[in-house]
Amino acid sequence: MKIALLVVISYLIGSIPFGFLLARAKGVDIRKQGSGNIGATNVWRNIGLLAGLLVLVLDVLKGVVCVLLGCLFAGGDVQLLTAMAALAGHSWPVFLRFKGGKIVATTLGVFLALDPLVTGLAALVWLVIVALFRFISLGSILAMISLPVFMLIFSRPWEKVLFSVIVAGIAIFKHLPNIKRLLSGTEIKIGR
Repeated sequence: MKIALLVVISYLIGSIPFGFLLARAKGVDIRKQGSGNIGATNVWRNIGLLAGLLVLVLDVLKGVVCVLLGCLFAGGDVQLLTAMAALAGHSWPVFLRFKGGKIVATTLGVFLALDPLVTGLAALVWLVIVALFRFISLGSILAMISLPVFMLIFSRPWEKVLFSVIVAGIAIFKHLPNIKRLLSGTEIKIGR
């Protein structure tokens, strides 16, 4: 019963649509602007850099908090369940009729709490790709793919490797429109 409650609480925390709420406070429905996504990148492009950074920090914190909930109140691999619930909440939030973000920022928070070394390396992948090609989406996709690769390289437990594969799969699925735009040459670069 306690585990189920922790999972539900984590889903509800993950469902808090910080990007939507911050944009709404400024009189903007972020779902009708730019890419229509509620995440930090779309908020940054349409509301401003500070707003985007605030959304990024808050979405990252959702992931950290939910992993800590599982770890502190149940232990073991329950943190993977609360982490997945947070990601599900962010991606399919009950408060926005199950239309949410692409899970990258919340994944950053989840993996910061689960494995800082792997997270740092994946963040480095993101940084290098974005610096070279100026596509945030491409950096995000490749960083997400790198998570299970680094988990394998550093011989992490199979449960965490499997978790990282599932998370990367969800992120790629959520980025399918970006992938289509990247392939067609219509994806927006930083600075455009």
